[in-house]
Amino acid sequence: MNQIKMLILALLFMQTNIVIGQIKLPKLISDGVILQRNEKVKVWGWASPKEKIKLEFKSKNYFAEADQEGNWNIILPAEKAGGPYQMTFKASNEIVIKDILFGDVWICSGQSNMELPMERLKEKYGEVIKNAKNTNIRHFLVPDKYNFQKEQADLDSGSWVVATPETVMSFSGVAYFFAKNIYEKHPVPIGLINSALGGSPIEAWLSDTALVAFPEAYSEVQKFKNKEYIKEIETADKKRNDEWYQLLNANDEGLNKRWDLAGINDKNWEQMPIPGFWSDQSIGDINGSVWFRKEIEVPKSMVGKPAKLFMGCIVDQDFVYVNDELVGTTGYQYPPRRYTVKSTVLKEGKNVISIRVVNNSGKGGFVLDKPYYLAVDKDTIDLKGMWKYKLGAAMKPLKGATAIRMKPEGLFNAMIAPLTNLKIKGVLWYQGESNSGNTKLYAKALPALIQDWRTKWGQGNFPFLFVQLPNYMETYSEPRESNWAALRQAQLETLSVPNTAMAVTIDLGEWNDIHPLNKEDVGKRLSLLARKLAYGESKLQASSPMPSGSIFEKNKAIIIFKNIGEGLIVKKGTELKSFAISNDGKNFVWAKAKIIGDRVEVWNEKISNPTIVRYAWDYNPVEANLYSKEGLPATPFEVKKK
Repeated sequence: MNQIKMLILALLFMQTNIVIGQIKLPKLISDGVILQRNEKVKVWGWASPKEKIKLEFKSKNYFAEADQEGNWNIILPAEKAGGPYQMTFKASNEIVIKDILFGDVWICSGQSNMELPMERLKEKYGEVIKNAKNTNIRHFLVPDKYNFQKEQADLDSGSWVVATPETVMSFSGVAYFFAKNIYEKHPVPIGLINSALGGSPIEAWLSDTALVAFPEAYSEVQKFKNKEYIKEIETADKKRNDEWYQLLNANDEGLNKRWDLAGINDKNWEQMPIPGFWSDQSIGDINGSVWFRKEIEVPKSMVGKPAKLFMGCIVDQDFVYVNDELVGTTGYQYPPRRYTVKSTVLKEGKNVISIRVVNNSGKGGFVLDKPYYLAVDKDTIDLKGMWKYKLGAAMKPLKGATAIRMKPEGLFNAMIAPLTNLKIKGVLWYQGESNSGNTKLYAKALPALIQDWRTKWGQGNFPFLFVQLPNYMETYSEPRESNWAALRQAQLETLSVPNTAMAVTIDLGEWNDIHPLNKEDVGKRLSLLARKLAYGESKLQASSPMPSGSIFEKNKAIIIFKNIGEGLIVKKGTELKSFAISNDGKNFVWAKAKIIGDRVEVWNEKISNPTIVRYAWDYNPVEANLYSKEGLPATPFEVKKK
């Protein structure tokens, strides 16, 4: 018996040694990988201490030996753009990596507007998606993870995906349009590494070393290095959330009386216009659940076919029923409601749509200026207008859960550190919305992030291209303070960092959606910057007009511009709009302005000694109309008298 036990133990030991001895490659070095052209390239991995590794590539052999911790790497000579190639790694096991291309690798990072996939844009860019057939454009989606303990050596998952009409749906929209535009001018393979997370603040993307310069953030993350501390927070958050929804569901009259059913009596229900918010109705500003119902007449031509139901955007959670059948639900406010109705659901004549809306804080309801209709093929039924509604249950506001994965350093360790061994062409960055409440911090943090990443990659001055915040929210008739404008100014000032460029998007946003759909022009403007900064098109007019100097006189200010290309123009209307002027830095009035060559003169008869000029200083400065003749909008800015 003892001999059998010893034999089993010996076999287990041998198997364990075999597993330990096997070489392992990072997720990035896998089938379909794009490696950076014209640069010495590192390939790396792990093995047993002192294990010898052999790499066969292009009829040559390369060798390495793992160190005491099992780390190894091989440096390959620079390669021109091309492929496909194959690499064979041999040690105690053998790994073959196929379909390798050499081209340009771009890190695509930030928050939701970088993360936003083509799937969310399919109605707007159907033809683009249909024609997305390019094996030289590839996308690697980094999993959304955080780690406060250490910089991860590898990713948990991920693979390289070639652009096809089916796969492109998961590509970052901004990144895909960027690659598409670059490839049209410079047809070399483009690798897009999408490492972005919606709602993330910039501090989450800084390394431990860089965070030392930000004492408050650095102090905060020390607490989150304690896993027990995180567990306590998550437990408390879950308990509070579960209890709120349990109480809501128990008290919801609509759930208890089945208001989802088409045949209920809604004679005494009130009415309100959709889109709209119920805080503007007699129900008032409450949280909880509110039910909505609408009868529609469906013609025979729309029966027996699948339908698409578009319900705009709803704050916050919705459950949508058509003729008693649940056709869709969404858990939070931002995604567009695009639900499929099966061919058996609609009937000729009267049909009923019922919606339960759950709102746990703020204003609940249906976002304005969004699509609300039912479609079968090209036939549509408009759903805007009066709907019946009734309160299901009123609740106290629910305190939000702690956004643990948004805490400082965590995203860098899990989503950026594992990438830094891979040579890259540059970085695309679209982020800032989550930091609009602390613009002074952002003015310091963005330059710090650029330097931090360049140091971690060890590539000195790779191009860092970023997107300035677009226009968003309501427009006001008088000059006012704006956090978004102040953050745009911080982004503008970051251009003092060498080898950076900024895409101005003040004309590409949507007043009612923090996720504007026009990602094509965002990608195009980033590609213009890349073509000039990274692809050698030195004469290309790629940047928006920006202030380069100023002269303040007794009754006017003169702003001098750079990046004007063939000249400055008024794009909409005949007079420049959205300029404001002040003599004390506190009280601003609208100003008159006119273009004189590469300058704009700004004045107001009531301001005799101006000290500050602002342009497009608002959340949504819709009247801003200063452009270059090349069609690029001037950046919003604030210029002060020195």
